[in-house]
Amino acid sequence: MSDGASTEPNGGRGGPREGRGPRGEGAGREEHTAREEPQTAAEDRPGPPARRPAYFRIGFVGALGVLVAWLMVQALVGVRGVLVYILVALFLAVGLNPMIEFLHVRARMPRWAAIVTVCLALVAFAAVFVWAIVPPLSAQIAGLAAGLPAMIGDLQENPFFADLNERYDLLDKLQGAVVDPDVGRQLFGGLVGVGQVVVDSLVASFTIFILTLFFMASLHGILDVCYRLVPRSRRGGVREIGDEIVLRIGAFIAGQLVVAAITGLVAFLFLWAVGSAYALTLALVVGVTALIPLVGTTIGALAASLAMVVVDPWLGLFTLAFFLVYQQIESYVISPRVMRRAVHVSPTANITAALVGGAMMGLVGALLAIPVAASLTIILNKVVFPRLEEA
Repeated sequence: MSDGASTEPNGGRGGPREGRGPRGEGAGREEHTAREEPQTAAEDRPGPPARRPAYFRIGFVGALGVLVAWLMVQALVGVRGVLVYILVALFLAVGLNPMIEFLHVRARMPRWAAIVTVCLALVAFAAVFVWAIVPPLSAQIAGLAAGLPAMIGDLQENPFFADLNERYDLLDKLQGAVVDPDVGRQLFGGLVGVGQVVVDSLVASFTIFILTLFFMASLHGILDVCYRLVPRSRRGGVREIGDEIVLRIGAFIAGQLVVAAITGLVAFLFLWAVGSAYALTLALVVGVTALIPLVGTTIGALAASLAMVVVDPWLGLFTLAFFLVYQQIESYVISPRVMRRAVHVSPTANITAALVGGAMMGLVGALLAIPVAASLTIILNKVVFPRLEEA
């Protein structure tokens, strides 16, 4: 009894449980099938047709972008002269700012008075330079024109030239070239071209001078506007780096002026010692050309040597030898020490920067290359290297 009673409940419980198992699985299949049917039907429905890329619109927009870029490049090429003027004027304003600050702080002059004083000093130097060059040059040209017949007579009496004239008829060819109208037109065209170059140089110098004046007057405002373009969280560091770059550029200008002044003084003393009548003129030429990095002293030395060759060939060669020796002293002793203290850039970096800048932008690039190298050195030491050490 107990076995049967115990079996029936177990069987009763087991029966429905076994019955519920198949029914539960069937219900699950039905529910799963019912869920899959809408999804399958939705997948089987045809979707919207795929849209083809608008090739014409893409090509039109791309061509329009290329056209706009080309027009922008052409516009920059058209105004590159003005951009060079602005760049040089800004460079001069930053370079002359230490002198203005010195007069403003040490001499207790108003800033506008300091700016006017610096500008008057520049104008006075330019006037002295022109006064020292133009009259002697005019006198030399006039003397050459007046003494040309006597020079031709001396050449005719020279046996060597007389032999050449007899063989090749040089004097007749020279007279024929002088009276030839084509030679006159070519000479007139050359003179017009030289005059155009002189006028363009004067206009460029006056434009740069006016821009420099405005930049000197508003330099602090320009720097403040540039700093405000930086987020406030980084503005302090950027201002520190920017102020140091401005100081380095000013130090470079001051150092270059010191080197040029030393070169001009040495040239004046040498030319005065050898008895040159144009010692001051040639010394000013040598000093001004010494402002050009690397090749400036060489250009001035060649000009002074050619001027001395006209007076005495041996004296001209001696002058050239003297300037070659002095150039080595300047390149390896004077300039590295001055520029190392001024811009804190190694001589190798100075030479490399000047060569690259001269190859890219000519004389302007050579003048701007060393301050740019000093600025990059500051950025590397203050920003790039510390971040690389922290990484």
